[in-house]
Amino acid sequence: MVTAERIERTALKNLIHNEVYTRKVLPFLKPEYFEDRNERIVFSQILKFVEQYNKQPTKETLQIDIGKRKDLNEKEHQSIVDLISTLNKEDIDIDWLTNTTEKFCKDRAIHNAVMEGIHILDGKNKNQTPEAIPEIMKDALSVSFDKNVGHDYLSDIEKRFDYYHKKENRIPFDLDFFNKVTKGGLPNKTLNVALAGTGVGKTLFMCHQAAAALSDNKNVLYITMEMAEERIAERIDANLLNVSMEDLHMLNKKMFNDKIVQLQGKTTGTVIIKEYPTASAGANHYRALVNELALKKSFKPDIIFIDYINICASSRFKAGSNVNSYTYIKAIAEELRGLAVELNVPIVTATQTTRTGFVSTDIGLEDTSESFGLPATADFMFALISSEELEKAGQMLVKQLKNRYNDPTMNRKFIIGVDRSRMKLFDIEQSAQNLIQPEQQEKYVQHNPTKEETPEQKYKKFQDFQY
Repeated sequence: MVTAERIERTALKNLIHNEVYTRKVLPFLKPEYFEDRNERIVFSQILKFVEQYNKQPTKETLQIDIGKRKDLNEKEHQSIVDLISTLNKEDIDIDWLTNTTEKFCKDRAIHNAVMEGIHILDGKNKNQTPEAIPEIMKDALSVSFDKNVGHDYLSDIEKRFDYYHKKENRIPFDLDFFNKVTKGGLPNKTLNVALAGTGVGKTLFMCHQAAAALSDNKNVLYITMEMAEERIAERIDANLLNVSMEDLHMLNKKMFNDKIVQLQGKTTGTVIIKEYPTASAGANHYRALVNELALKKSFKPDIIFIDYINICASSRFKAGSNVNSYTYIKAIAEELRGLAVELNVPIVTATQTTRTGFVSTDIGLEDTSESFGLPATADFMFALISSEELEKAGQMLVKQLKNRYNDPTMNRKFIIGVDRSRMKLFDIEQSAQNLIQPEQQEKYVQHNPTKEETPEQKYKKFQDFQY
């Protein structure tokens, strides 16, 4: 049995004599993992040889290369030559050795990260600040041997078949047409964006979906940078308690408590609402919040709402820096989508329309304010559209702008009902949907004084965004 102290020596032996082991582990080994200087030098020579000649060195070639080094004195040279002479071939289980080497790499990476953090705190490392320590530790903890080298199209048919028939974990809507266009709800690791003008209903939509997710026993994290936490909670209260915003303030304490107790008996989920000052928080802040909630409340979100993306901060660019709005908003979108992947949750957010889009009843991707890079990053993007006719009918038009979950040309537009007093959205009868079917397009366009193109013509211009 190889002891922990000798794993470095065993690794060096097999890097010379076992090609399978070398191909598996050499991409992940680093010279700094070898604590002994002589072993570190030998490994560096092996790595250099393999990179240059794409094959393993022999003991003799290593000894010759060591003899050419100018940074070793005679005693050091002889010590390393003697070490190389002991690296003889041995029979050992490759799977065991690979797993043991992986654990060794993880342990050394964490040890080195801790020592580097101490040097930073002690002021011995002048190039980095203490703020870099979490990232250093994160990199160390992520060390692993990734054995996946890609999908073999002809050989991996079983995996592909299982994938086609696997039921993906999704957060469903309580609105039929949204479930239709997303094939059952929002998948994890996705960024979903609602596009609407001021006052149309971006926050209403997100508060309604937060309430729906809670009713479905999901844990919801709602991050707001536009309204106070209490204002968001007020809207969710109106939705879940089925009380108008005005009547909500008229409830006495007993009635309010009774309704909340009744609600608590219907769900096992939780809603956490966190307020940040406008443009002061970004993906790094949200990641820290999720970690803090996990530690302090044992809370792990199933879905995250961010109200809204244009007033988030970027983790890569400082506010006020010489960066245009396209780059800045696209960076925020990429960071939020990366956070969704990291946390394995869907993120729902919203963005404003341009001034032209604000008065339009047929919003398109070109009406996205500040950055056209946002639609390129989002997985699902839809417009919430209102007009005088729709407001009078208590309805809202939804138009798909981009959809990676389904064919966006199917049910490209649909109507949902709106109860603004209770902050609720609801399904409506099919007869109302018929108003926006192709045979009714001419009638629909008559209510669109700002644009002459039909929705179909406009859609074709931006179909390259439909992945």
